[in-house]
Amino acid sequence: MSGHSKWSTIKRKKGAEDAKRGKIFTRVARDIAQAARESGGDENANPKLRIAILKAKAVNMPKDNIERAIARGTGKLDGIDYEEITYEGIGIDGVGIVIDVLTDNKNRTLAALKNAFNKGGGSMASAGSVLWQFDRVGFIELKGENLDFDTIFMTAAEAGADDVVNDEGTIVVYTPREKLGAVEHALASNGYEIEDSMLKWSAKNETEIDAEKILQNLRLMNTIEELDDVQSVSSNMLITDDAIAAFETA
Repeated sequence: MSGHSKWSTIKRKKGAEDAKRGKIFTRVARDIAQAARESGGDENANPKLRIAILKAKAVNMPKDNIERAIARGTGKLDGIDYEEITYEGIGIDGVGIVIDVLTDNKNRTLAALKNAFNKGGGSMASAGSVLWQFDRVGFIELKGENLDFDTIFMTAAEAGADDVVNDEGTIVVYTPREKLGAVEHALASNGYEIEDSMLKWSAKNETEIDAEKILQNLRLMNTIEELDDVQSVSSNMLITDDAIAAFETA
């Protein structure tokens, strides 16, 4: 899962920049509305909604905005129906790319994705042609100072986690898809503050390519992830530290 972990690290470092652009408010409000629509507006009984609200608070979204998003999701206010879709693509040198989107207009989203791939040197792929190379896994980020890795590892493992890693000071827990809720509950019950929790795609095997091609794919993935409807982007590319450094300074 090293490639996915490193891509997540890159995205965390860009988080402040994204927030300054203001676009993240739209994404977070959409996440809140979707979570409320799926499982109700009580964050104590809806883990997905609770995480979405935590994200909103982390970017200083006003309380009124959060409440309106919940009301739209539960039908108390007129809202927009969103659809969750997974798209597949091929990057430079045959790298497999998987994109999760949440959209109210899939024609608009598909057109934007095709444009991003075409400009970045890749192409969209037919359903199933890339996805078989990935597993759906749970992904939990913990935040806080002086986190004890060994204690977190034991707590997460006992609840069913597959792996726990220290990713540059952020503790990341990986779980089987069916264990995400149980592991999240165990960590929260032991007082750990959850920064993020979701299902993501993780490559079964990572593909090694040369440094310049890695950099080109990172640029493509970044362009895709900046699209308004995109929730997450994953690849089966082995991302090297040198490529990350080059991408961050480009």
